[in-house]
Amino acid sequence: MKKIKKVVLAYSGGLDTSAIVPWLKENYGCEVVAFVADVGQGEEELQGVEEKALASGASECHIVDLKAELVSDYIYPTLQSGAIYEGTYLLGTSMARPIIAKAQVEIARKVGADALSHGCTGKGNDQVRFESCFAALAPDLEVIAPWREWSLSSRESLLDYLAERNIPCAASATKIYSRDANAWHISHEGGELEDPWNQPSEQVWTWTASPEQAPDEAELVSVQIEAGQVVAVNGQNLSPYHCLLTLNEIAAKHGVGRIDIVENRLVGMKSRGCYETPGGTVMVAALQAIDELVLDKASRKWKETVANEFAHLVYDGRWFTPLKDSLLAAAQSLAQVASGEVVLKLYKGQVSAVQKRSVNSLYSEAFATFGEDDVYDQSHAEGFIRLFSLSSRIAALNKQKSVK
Repeated sequence: MKKIKKVVLAYSGGLDTSAIVPWLKENYGCEVVAFVADVGQGEEELQGVEEKALASGASECHIVDLKAELVSDYIYPTLQSGAIYEGTYLLGTSMARPIIAKAQVEIARKVGADALSHGCTGKGNDQVRFESCFAALAPDLEVIAPWREWSLSSRESLLDYLAERNIPCAASATKIYSRDANAWHISHEGGELEDPWNQPSEQVWTWTASPEQAPDEAELVSVQIEAGQVVAVNGQNLSPYHCLLTLNEIAAKHGVGRIDIVENRLVGMKSRGCYETPGGTVMVAALQAIDELVLDKASRKWKETVANEFAHLVYDGRWFTPLKDSLLAAAQSLAQVASGEVVLKLYKGQVSAVQKRSVNSLYSEAFATFGEDDVYDQSHAEGFIRLFSLSSRIAALNKQKSVK
C-alpha cells in the first residue's frame, strides 16, 4: 500500500462518506480533507455538512458553489448537442460528475494533497466517470475507492463501524431509495424499483406533482432561444441557471419531467431508475421545436448522430477528451441558426410545443401550401423521383433479366 499523506474526499455527509473519512485515516494513516460540491442538491442536504465532516475526522471541509457553472458550462453545451441517452434519459447525474471531479482536483492542488477519494460503489457508473476525469486532469494523484477495498458490505455494517468509533450519523439501517439530486434533476433507485414489474409508488417522487393531481388548467410558457441556448422565459432575460430554476418551478407543478427507465450501465449491467427533470424537459422540447424549423434534412440527420455520440460520451464520463471538443464544435456549429421563440403547453405531465418561430426558419408556407402557388412546379417532381429511385429501378431490371 502506497504511503498517502493527504487525501481529498468527495464528501456528501451521507452514511458512506461519513464512514470513509475514519476508514481512510485508519487504513492509510493520512489526513483527510472533505470536499463538498454544491450542484443545487438543496439546502437540506447541505445543512450542517461541514460539522458532519469534521465530526467524522476530516481536518478541513471545503464547500464549493458550482451551480451556475454546472448549468452554463456543462448542461447548456449538452443541450446544444441534443444529447439524450437511450432515447429517454436527460443525463442529470452524468453531466454533474465532470464539474465535481474538476473542482475536487482543484481543491487537491490547493491543499497539496497527493490522493483523491470517492464513495462510488464498484457496480455503478460514477466510479468510471470520476476516475476517468481524474486521469485526464490529475494523472499524478492516487485514487482511493474504498468500496472496492474495504470489507464493509451493508448499511448495518457501516452504522456499526461508525458507532464503534462514536462518530455521529443521522442515517438509519433502513434506506428505501438511493437518490442523487442537482439543479437539473433528481434520480431514484432501489426499493420497489429494483423489480421492473413494480409500478413506482407515489413516495418515489419527491419533486414533481403527480400528473393526476396537477392543475386542471394547462399553462403556456414562452421560451426564447439564441444559438441553441435558452436565454429568456416568459419574456424575461435570465442567466442559464435562473432560466432552469424558473422552468423547474413552472413545470414541476404540472407533473412534467417524470421518466421510469431500465438503462444500460457502462459497467455492463442494466439498472432501473426513475428521474425527475421538470425544467430540463421543457428546455429539450423547446430546442427540438426550433431545430424542426431551422435545420435542413441532412443537417438534422447529422445532428442526430452528434447527439447520440455526445449522449454516450457524457454518460460514460469522457468529458475531458478531444472527442468531446470535436463533437461539441459540430453541435455549436449547427446551433448558430437555432434561434427563435417557442410557446409550450404544460398539462398533466405532458409538454408540447404549440407555437414556434425563427428568423432562420426554412419553413415556407408559399412552398408547403396545398393551395395554388407560383413557386413550385409540381411536374418537376417526376424527374426527381426517377433519379432518386434510379438504383432501385436498375436493380429490378437486372433481376428481371436474370429470371428470363
